[in-house]
Amino acid sequence: MWIDSHSHIWPRGAPERAGDPRGPSSFTPEELLAAVQPEGVDRVVLIQHSIIFRFDNSYLLDAVRQHPNAFRAVGMIDDHAPAPGAEMRRLLPLGVTGFRITPFIRKYSVGEWLDSPGMHEMWATAAATRQAMCCLIDPHHLRQVDAMCEQYPDTPVVLDHFARVGADGVIREPDAESLCALARRANTHVKVSGFYALGGKQPPYLDMVPLIRRVYDAFGPHRLMWGSDSPYQLLGAHTYSASLALVRDRLDFISADDRESLLGRTAERVFFFA
Repeated sequence: MWIDSHSHIWPRGAPERAGDPRGPSSFTPEELLAAVQPEGVDRVVLIQHSIIFRFDNSYLLDAVRQHPNAFRAVGMIDDHAPAPGAEMRRLLPLGVTGFRITPFIRKYSVGEWLDSPGMHEMWATAAATRQAMCCLIDPHHLRQVDAMCEQYPDTPVVLDHFARVGADGVIREPDAESLCALARRANTHVKVSGFYALGGKQPPYLDMVPLIRRVYDAFGPHRLMWGSDSPYQLLGAHTYSASLALVRDRLDFISADDRESLLGRTAERVFFFA
């Protein structure tokens, strides 16, 4: 059985949905499991929704509590609040094995979003707790992430959705090169995810295969993990099956063992250790 390394959930009637009109009116833990289990996925990493919930992790914590074998959570905490490292340690036994960090939560300039004392405390804490710093970024933010990886080499890092290379419809060589350059940082991983929002943005997403091959050659299968980005992967012409099928069926350059790493073993090691 496989692991989806990236999905969001929210309850019906969440008032913050007005700020993010995409997606269904609800996508509860039960609705998520009903979507993924027929495809052979039995575990999911739940990603805190920065628009709907911001720093309130209670909905994800409740989902993990109700389904401890199926879910782990990537939460969010405020790096400007007191003692973020202590909050990370408090959340670890509750199933929060990673934290979403992003320049998009505030109006940061490119060089500011990783510079706060609290952010440095988070990276230092993660080196000890193994909680991954999960970066929702654009390609031009990769240089700042690289600098943090150099300063905190033992901190696990996960780059969501190929660092959004190709989000504007064009997969540029300098962006792909910048992404692959982070492979020299031994604890950095890439989510092979979000196909509906990258490149040509049309199933079966075959235009993404060259980029997948690039990151596969750079990082190796043991630092790549597939994720759907549901429920957005379920809209319009996009289906959960199409996202899974790209990795499961259409990458002829990977072995069966490599495929198991992309579809489960990497995410298990990074997120399901506690």
